Amino acid sequence: MKNLRPFCAILTAGLVVGVLDIASAFAIWWQRGVALEHGLQGIASGLLGTKSYTGGIATACLGLALHFFVAFVVVSIFYLASGKLRFLTKHPFISGVSYGIAVYLVMYWIVLPTAFPTFQHRLSNELLELAIHICLIGLPTAFIVGRYSELTNQSS
Repeated sequence: MKNLRPFCAILTAGLVVGVLDIASAFAIWWQRGVALEHGLQGIASGLLGTKSYTGGIATACLGLALHFFVAFVVVSIFYLASGKLRFLTKHPFISGVSYGIAVYLVMYWIVLPTAFPTFQHRLSNELLELAIHICLIGLPTAFIVGRYSELTNQSS
């Protein structure tokens, strides 16, 4: 069972983070009057460009798949780093807040402006997104990975 712990940690944290983050996107889109299909196509448009908006449910599903792919990458990076930097799992609150901020900075200052050249920063949106990245991405990642790390250390 010990050999499955890395897989279980990444799978669990990736699913939790992916669901929490997409749920927050759904809530924001709903509040702004954006259809879920259109929002998911927007994620796919980072890969396909504007033609993603004419792809119907297929490109919406691609957008959802890309979203979860990114969630698993984010969690995997933390998991791998936590193997080298024990602080990350020993202090999950501090590392989770810090990681949430780091993920936000990468996504909102590198990835989105690169994928969407017309992307613009707005203070009200930035504060909300920072809170989402801390509370729904960084903290769950750190606490879930930390829990699996504790289980691994207890069985050693």
